[in-house]
Amino acid sequence: MDKEEKDFLLEKVMIEYGNELVRLAFSYVKDTGIAKDMVQNTFIKCYKNLDSFRFDAQIKTWLYRITINECKDYLKSWNYKMVQAKSFINETAKSIFPSTEKTVIDKYSHEEMIENIFSLPKVYREVIYLYYYDSLNTEEIANVLEISVNTVRTRLRRAKQRLESVLKEAELHER
Repeated sequence: MDKEEKDFLLEKVMIEYGNELVRLAFSYVKDTGIAKDMVQNTFIKCYKNLDSFRFDAQIKTWLYRITINECKDYLKSWNYKMVQAKSFINETAKSIFPSTEKTVIDKYSHEEMIENIFSLPKVYREVIYLYYYDSLNTEEIANVLEISVNTVRTRLRRAKQRLESVLKEAELHER
């Protein structure tokens, strides 16, 4: 593949999948700026490895796999662990003195649902995200996560059960 073809293909996939990949990365790192950095790294790796891509799989699933690996590598990094420690300290301080803005935001059910989804363990959160937010089917999710289709279905079912119990509990506390 010559440089012009690679440039054209990269531009095409950046336009077509860029926003989806940022949302996917955000579901892991929970920070928009870092999510965008992860996707930028994904496209750099994509460009460098386009010659070795065999087109056996869909390019979308290949990009999802690269993005997920980028995010997992980041989450294992020393930098992330230091950011988490600082964030924990800041959140602890904020919980003592909750802001008016946070109080208003917490009232919106959409935000609460996102919070409930993020409270799920990673294995459930990623299948929920890929299924409902990126509209991937179970076969595509299995391909992206490199797990069996039955495992995807089991995780989706368990994630729904956990969300349902969390939502019922939250409803009881509101009364």
